[in-house]
Amino acid sequence: MTNVLVLCTGNSCRSIMAEALINHRLGDRCSAASAGSAPTGAVHPKALETLARHGIDPGKPRSKSWDELAGQHFDLVITVCDRAAAEACPIFSGPCEKLHWSIPDPAAARGSEQAIDQAFDETFRLLEARIDGALS
Repeated sequence: MTNVLVLCTGNSCRSIMAEALINHRLGDRCSAASAGSAPTGAVHPKALETLARHGIDPGKPRSKSWDELAGQHFDLVITVCDRAAAEACPIFSGPCEKLHWSIPDPAAARGSEQAIDQAFDETFRLLEARIDGALS
């Protein structure tokens, strides 16, 4: 089983969606967790709506600090935002591969409900493509 950690700054959208996607699609060989450097403390409702719209049950994710996971072993650490990639991460036990995926933050989308939904769907598709390319 490959242990994957997905990091973002707020741990409210992109990292939550990536965690759910990895566990849903690759749960037979990967176990994913997510965290943030400055967690918002809440999961963005649109992230959960987007996952549900695509047939993925995210369970009950929560926005948490990467400090909660320090000392755990991860085979792969993926940052999904540029800000988190530039920050000094806590130490995780053992060697691990690191990947950075520059994914736009859908929470920054403005406009109509439809435009915001489209931003979240685009993030979902980008994450899906990255996961397929790196882990499948």
